[in-house]
Amino acid sequence: MSAVADRFRTHALQLTPNRRSALVSSGLGIGSLALADLLHADSPSPVAPGSPTAPANPAALAPRQPHYAPRAKRVIHFFLNGGPSHVDTFDPKPMLARFSNRTVADNLLTERKTGAAFPSPFRFRRYGQSGIEVSEIFARTAAHIDDIAVIRSMQAQVPNHEPSLMLMNCGDSVQPRPSAGAWVLYGLGSENQNLPGFVSMCPGGLPIKDTENWQAAFLPGAFQGTFVDSQHTELKRLIENIEHPQIATPAQRRQLDLLARLNQQHRHTRPDPRLEARIQSFELAFRMQRDASEAFDLSREPAHIQALYGSGTHGRQTLIARRLLERGVRYVQLWHGAGQPWDNHTNIESAHRNLAAQIDQPIAALLADLKQRGMFEDTLILWGGEFGRTPTVELSADGKPQSGRDHNHWGFSVWLAGGGIRGGQTWGATDELGFRAAENPVSVHDLHATMLHCLGFDHKRLTYRYAGRDFRLTDVHGSIIQQICT
Repeated sequence: MSAVADRFRTHALQLTPNRRSALVSSGLGIGSLALADLLHADSPSPVAPGSPTAPANPAALAPRQPHYAPRAKRVIHFFLNGGPSHVDTFDPKPMLARFSNRTVADNLLTERKTGAAFPSPFRFRRYGQSGIEVSEIFARTAAHIDDIAVIRSMQAQVPNHEPSLMLMNCGDSVQPRPSAGAWVLYGLGSENQNLPGFVSMCPGGLPIKDTENWQAAFLPGAFQGTFVDSQHTELKRLIENIEHPQIATPAQRRQLDLLARLNQQHRHTRPDPRLEARIQSFELAFRMQRDASEAFDLSREPAHIQALYGSGTHGRQTLIARRLLERGVRYVQLWHGAGQPWDNHTNIESAHRNLAAQIDQPIAALLADLKQRGMFEDTLILWGGEFGRTPTVELSADGKPQSGRDHNHWGFSVWLAGGGIRGGQTWGATDELGFRAAENPVSVHDLHATMLHCLGFDHKRLTYRYAGRDFRLTDVHGSIIQQICT
């Protein structure tokens, strides 16, 4: 009897459903949906209609092919937080001197009251064979102007920081959406499976509300940006939780090996690709401990290269960015102006001069360094902020001039260089005083469409299905600026 009983118990155990199977097969299907949501962040991305070719292996960050042959395969974005003044950087307006201290008529709404025309305190001069005029505060960058396409007719939607930040970084000023970096990583994957594919750096960090600017939103969590506080020099302070706080690396490797064997056994009875993705995420975190150490170690760079970028925080940050790009990181965003933003409502002369001095040398160094390494031709470089500033002086509450400028989303400048961009030209123009885009206005959606075009994507076809519709970075807008593309 005992043998029969044993066989019965064994048969009964084989028929007993595990919790996951019970949730899937029983009438309590809502439990299975909850499980799927918990695993969603680690799961590989589904291939939406019109999406790039699915990777051969299940890793979410595996390299993918875009829609057509790309000119650029990586992006570096210099983001000047707060809104740099276009009329003091890349859009000279000599007419402001003619109307200096005179009230000029305009009906454009801004956040604060402004008064008379306010000429730029900086000198502009022509650079390169193209003869494009650039402010003295970006003289080193201007030495590369023949490789740069300046867009002087950008437009945003509102004169407020938070929605304009989201618009420039995520393509929508109202609802949280995946950031441009997340979309690029979703489309192309990463060339290095041991490093994050999308890195966002800022010395000193940013307010928590600004982290949405490198979010994945409804895209799988694997495409979210990894934040690096670049004010530090120690790896464990640059990247949070990069080192295990309790155990050494060999012991951690043995721990992960044991976990992998247990997971393999578990997977044989409960096959689920999302569980495989979670296993891979553990392995990626472990591999990063080695590769990140090497990538962020600037002592490996020759002294002349370190001197080229400069010894300041932003020089170090930009040199780290170049090291990440050459190791296969797909999208690097360098924030500037966290503690002291470009939001210069007062004393713009000293503030803009000091801020530009922090990044002019690193930007010029990066452009030169990419060229000498043969990386400039397939690296897309973007420079700009969330909007520009008024050509009129801002007034205090009692009506006194503040020697600064208010926000201006009606017209401002950004520039592009590198892979897929025809340099040595300007596109569009603001009016003679710099209030609004008057010639060939360019929306942020147009800018994003052009960037994706350089990376080999039809922006209308790079989509992700969520909540019953196909979303894209450019929403239902955007036209490629063909005139600046090669």
